[in-house]
Amino acid sequence: MLGKLKNIKDKFDVLTEKLSDPEIHKDRDQMKDIGKERAKLEPIVTKYENLLKIDDDLKQAKELLNSGDPEMTEMAEAEIDELTPVKEKLTEELKMLLVPKDPNDSKDIYLEIRAGTGGDEAGLFANDLYRMYQKYSERMGWTFTTVDYNETNPGVLKEAIIEVSGDEVYGKMKFESGVHRVQRVPATETQGRVHTSAASVAVLPMTEIEDVEINEKDLKIDTYRSQGAGGQHVNTSDSAVRITHLPTGTVVTCQNERSQLKNRHSAMKILASRLQEMNLQKAQELESAARKLQVGSGDRSAKIRTYNFPQGRITDHRIGLTLYKLDFMMDGNISELIEALILEDKAEKLKNGDL
Repeated sequence: MLGKLKNIKDKFDVLTEKLSDPEIHKDRDQMKDIGKERAKLEPIVTKYENLLKIDDDLKQAKELLNSGDPEMTEMAEAEIDELTPVKEKLTEELKMLLVPKDPNDSKDIYLEIRAGTGGDEAGLFANDLYRMYQKYSERMGWTFTTVDYNETNPGVLKEAIIEVSGDEVYGKMKFESGVHRVQRVPATETQGRVHTSAASVAVLPMTEIEDVEINEKDLKIDTYRSQGAGGQHVNTSDSAVRITHLPTGTVVTCQNERSQLKNRHSAMKILASRLQEMNLQKAQELESAARKLQVGSGDRSAKIRTYNFPQGRITDHRIGLTLYKLDFMMDGNISELIEALILEDKAEKLKNGDL
């Protein structure tokens, strides 16, 4: 680990030196890239430098143990007792920082939300999730663009596809894939009984069309009129596009744009991302067969979280975390939950020796 840290420190110093080069300042894009790369390394370097200082202080304290002076020996023992747990904590933090990143973490995503079992209540909950992720994206400074949105009734979401772009979007959102279950009393329930319904969420790292092999002969492409809530036409031309990938049965619809060409391009990008995710899922299933937790398995059929409104609690079943701040989180404040999942995933990777 120390060798890896030294290499990172050397790289950081080179980048710092480059930033002071007047020639680099002439190229804004290059300067921005160097600054971004340096910023990513800085937290590791800062902790590494602190670790080296503590190591040096511990070395000096241990030398004083043999000084023969009782007072100096007592001071040295106290310093060793104080610094040892600090060193252990720093070492663990550095191990976490050194866990290899998922190469997809920096990618933008397609976020897919679909109502599951539970009738209109499932659609209302799916719409709640849509708003929760929209508000979270705003708090993160991301761009949240709805590509496709289908309601059965106003506020009752059947399915939505959203393009979310920004800094480290997939890295933050990837653990949201799965079944989200809600327990609450519907507005139409006269007996006050709690109903259980569900919605599914899929998070796909955005893939360029040319990065996936798609045979045009395998595609069935239909066009139709875009429709809004309640069956009202968004426009009167056949601009909406439905693409079916015949070998896998994957269907993608897109009607957000008024241009058929733009909708077709968006639908193809979503299709490429879905096909890429299928390949990723197969690889993950093989890789995770020996793992117990599988926080990041992304299994869409797995119940990952329960939102219990009567008790005001939200529970993530993968890590056993329950928080009694449901309304706060439904308002887009889900960072605490997301960071806990990221931390657990890193801890699992460390346990499996992924350093």
